Amino acid sequence: MHTTLLSDRYHWIKQLINNAKAEIKGKWEEIEERKLANQSRMLTAFRQHQVSEYHFAGSTGYGYNDSGREVIESLYAQVFGAEDALVRPQLVSGTHAIATCLAALLRPGDELVSLTGAPYDTLQQVIGTKGDLPNSLLRDGIRYKEVPLNKEGNWDKDGILANVSSTTKMVMIQRSRGYSWRPAITIDDIQNMISIIRTISKDIIIFVDNCYGEFVENWEPCHMGADLIAGSLIKNPGGGLVAGGGYMVGSERLIEIIADRMTAPGLGRELGPTYGLNRWILQGLWMAPHVVGEALAGAILVAKVMQDLGYSVSPRWDEPRSDIVQAVRLSSKEELLAFCQSIQASSPIDSFVQPVPGDMPGYEDQVVMAGGTFVQGSTIELSADGPLRSPYTVYLQGGMCKEHVELALYQVVESLVPKHETS
Repeated sequence: MHTTLLSDRYHWIKQLINNAKAEIKGKWEEIEERKLANQSRMLTAFRQHQVSEYHFAGSTGYGYNDSGREVIESLYAQVFGAEDALVRPQLVSGTHAIATCLAALLRPGDELVSLTGAPYDTLQQVIGTKGDLPNSLLRDGIRYKEVPLNKEGNWDKDGILANVSSTTKMVMIQRSRGYSWRPAITIDDIQNMISIIRTISKDIIIFVDNCYGEFVENWEPCHMGADLIAGSLIKNPGGGLVAGGGYMVGSERLIEIIADRMTAPGLGRELGPTYGLNRWILQGLWMAPHVVGEALAGAILVAKVMQDLGYSVSPRWDEPRSDIVQAVRLSSKEELLAFCQSIQASSPIDSFVQPVPGDMPGYEDQVVMAGGTFVQGSTIELSADGPLRSPYTVYLQGGMCKEHVELALYQVVESLVPKHETS
């Protein structure tokens, strides 16, 4: 009798997921078309730069004359639609890359305006709106303003016009949702915001936090006229293969200034050993369009299944996407923990570990994080996390193959749906 009940429950979950897969088939086909377009752009860049096996060799010490590093940065510049790039394993995270850009380009008295409301938690500490750290932008005399999102969670044209002036030094756009219940900013949105800023002043630096957004659409922010973007190699552009690092892509003038901050004035980009990582960085970039497409397909499946179970999700399965993050609003702390523990239990690494809430640098609330990943903290690999605050929302991202996401969904549904509802 017990075996029969287990079998019935398994088949109920399988049917739920299969029904969802049938309904989202058209969306998956759209993703395949986008993967092909982005892979084509990638192949063109690799061929034009004549990438060869000798570029796989890395450097040590100061890192002088690293031809692999040079071709990597040329590839990033071309693929992301800009003049120049810095791609370095010495950058420990996307936040590190972004903070380096801000510190390099802003001086006491300059004004920074966020066009997409409050940025994610750790960047708020970099700016100084949370905490009171001695090296925050506000403590260094940088003026800062935020343009609130409208009631739908979208960017606000009138708010931008009211808060940005010709004296503004830089505007910043956070493409991904972070820990917020708002849509990701699409490439069309970014193009429209850039057009508005350019009517105010052609000299304002337009900086986009591109984390989680790379290769989700057919074009990147610099293709639309952004001056600078930055992100992490253990997210989308690393393809799940890169062990760490970050990137900045933008105009040659800005990249040169940032390089002096990244190392030291006068040393700039000429220094920076790659420690034998060039092959992984190149191969990860090559794989990125495919891997990002798989993560998107998995996110759409999660959205559809969770909607069918009655949960609120953002984005909904059939809505446009501009990042790989899938938010699911759960009913309690217990459900948030159950969701994350199910993802961890379905991971290839540390599946036996049970995630528990803990303090995280840069976050005021405790955070529960699940991710049995091959690279610590990699969020292009399947992972899920969320702060323990109401409303209890889990943020799922990654999945290097959609099959892994589907398998994890079985355990998620098993943990959330009471047994009497499927018997």
